Formats: sequence, C-alpha cells, structure tokens
Amino acid sequence: MRITEIETFTVGAGWKNWLFVKVHTDAGIYGIGEGTLNGFIATTEAGVHELKHLAIGQDPRRINSLAKRMLDSVSLDGGHIHRTVIAAVEVACWDILGKSLGVPIHQLLGGQVRESELGYANGWYRTERTPESFLEAAKAVLAKGFRAFKLDPFGTAQGFISHEELELSYDICRMLRDKLPRDTRILIDVHARFTEIAAIKSAERFANLDIYWWEEPTSRDRQETVHEVARRSPIPVATGEMYDTVGQFYALAAGGGVNIFQPEPMSLGGIGPSMQVANLALAHGSYIAPHQSGGPVATAVCLQLAAAVPNFLIQEHFDAFNEEWTFDIVTWRPKVNPKNGHLSLPDAPGLGVDLNLDAITQHPYDPNAYLNTNTEGWEQRLGTVQNKARTKKG
Repeated sequence: MRITEIETFTVGAGWKNWLFVKVHTDAGIYGIGEGTLNGFIATTEAGVHELKHLAIGQDPRRINSLAKRMLDSVSLDGGHIHRTVIAAVEVACWDILGKSLGVPIHQLLGGQVRESELGYANGWYRTERTPESFLEAAKAVLAKGFRAFKLDPFGTAQGFISHEELELSYDICRMLRDKLPRDTRILIDVHARFTEIAAIKSAERFANLDIYWWEEPTSRDRQETVHEVARRSPIPVATGEMYDTVGQFYALAAGGGVNIFQPEPMSLGGIGPSMQVANLALAHGSYIAPHQSGGPVATAVCLQLAAAVPNFLIQEHFDAFNEEWTFDIVTWRPKVNPKNGHLSLPDAPGLGVDLNLDAITQHPYDPNAYLNTNTEGWEQRLGTVQNKARTKKG
C-alpha cells in the first residue's frame, strides 16, 4: 500500500478555524487527520502541502518510519507547526492502518482499559464576566450531562492581577462552588498569564474552593517557574499543552511538583509521541489529561488514547458547545452519559470518524476566526465579530 495524495480542508468554525487532512492510498483506503493550531491554520495547511512529498509514495502502515521521515528530512526544526503537520498525516495513517485491519486504533495501542472516560466541558462560558452569568451558563453545562468543567475567570490580567480583579475572579468561582452540586469538578485555566508570585497568591486565594486543578499558571518561556508554583500551590498543577517534544515532558517529570501532564497530540506529532508521554508519565507516577481545543477529529484522537492508556485522568471537551452545524461535518461524536459525566469512546475501525465534505465546504476558512485572550470580553468567544470589532477600533 502506498500514499498517493494528501488533501486539506479548512473550516471556519465560528470563534476559530479547523484544519483537516485526507490521506489517499492506492488500495482505495483513505485516512483522516486534523492539524488545527489556533491562529496558524493557513500556515499549517501550507506546511502540509510543502512536506507531503515526503509522504507520497510511502507505505502509510509504517507510521513511525513515515513520521520520522517527515521530521528528519527537514534540516531545521519547524516547532509546533512542523509537528502539527506531522500529526495530521500521522493520525490519518493510524486511521488507514486500523481500517486495513478492521479494528479501532485503541486496539492497536494495546486494547481497551475502560469503556468510557470522564470528560470536562470547555468553551461553555460565552457570557458576561459576572458570577450570576457564569452560574447560569454552568447550569446549562450540567444539564448536558457534564459533571466537570473548566474556566478562566481572570479576564485580561497579565503578569499580576489587581485585588479587585482577583476578588471578582474568586467571586465567580465561589458562586459556582456554592450553587452547584458539591461533586461538580471545577478546573481553572490560568492561560500562562501570571508571574510565579501572582500564580501562588491567586491559588492561595482559591484554596478553599476545592479546585480540581490549576492549569498553566505561569509563563511558557521557562519551565522552572511551573515547578516552583506546583510545589507551593494548594491546588494541583497541570501543564504541558504547549510542549511540542516528548523531551519537554521528561524535563517536566524530572523537575518535580507536577503530576498531571497535558500533552496535545497535534502539537506533539500525533498518537505515537502522545503514547510516549503517557508511558513516561506512568513511570513517573503521574497521569495524562490531553489538551484538546481543536475540532471533532482531534476529539476522536484523544478518545482513542483514553480507551487504551491506563493512567488517563480526564478529557477536555469543546464539541458540545460549538455551533450546531459543526455536528454535521463528521459522522461520529461522543455522547455524554448524564449518570457520570463520561464521554463514549469510538469503536469503528480506524479513528472511528469520517468527514462530511459537503457540510465542510459550506463553512470556509475565516481569517478573523481565532481566540485572543488579550481582548476584553474574550470569554464570550465571539470569534469573527470580536476580532472585526477590534480591527475597526485599531
């Protein structure tokens, strides 16, 4: 079997764009993958076409060899974009392999260790930044069957946060903790915005709210800062979504203090590197909770991992809060079990999901669709409307 062509498809999905790929073979089997990187969709798409000559003519079932060829055949490291390009193709090859054998990808990874996986909602708080508004939005999340959700209550604070802003952020989460069922898991995303002292001070303020985790509390420039915060924070720290090499997770493990690793399969280069991180975390006595803010194909990738990885903690889930029409662009999406807040797992051969190209072509790439947490009101995830308004003001 040989790869004959690689197609790309971009989708303007409201507040961000998605990139999908379709890898064709001479055996008539094709695979799909995703290469979504917020703000770099057109760039990543160009990267797929620039590097696809390294994949065409190759056997898609020799996945590790092909991924290494796409990485090593370029003398310079293209970082996130390079590995996202590889991930899109690598996942599609796993899809092809699974389809050729008639089994889901998780069976190729060692088989299922669970029948479903706890999910947490994200992208749900498209509302005003007030305790009352967040509470109403959170009630709608629980009504969909979720028992966990993540939010960033900190507005546009950067580096340090004023007393008034910190108190508003606390009041939002205090309201959620007091008014929602006690077993609701509340996760906080700091979006790498604080200095060490601000991250620790804020975590101490939130300490009595039983927060599930404190995500990316400090700048991404130096990993040392997250270790210092993790050792002193009264809330467990989670991080790693922006890492694009397995070695960075090795350094995270060696640094200590963090026991929740957040690999992003697209940023790392696909399923193979994500499994390496899972095994590294297992040896470290830690868990993985993959980051996933892309589209529905990337959701299926993470849930294939959830099925097979023993030390899998919880899965991020945006899909339930995307525009209604996005449900039509794929043939499968997970269901939420209202009894326990778990997501169902794909079980069809390969990745377990296919693209509906007719629906995709109705929603072309939108250059204004991306998330910018430095813009006032970003929590509402208005995408095009928000960014056009900002452009006009500028």
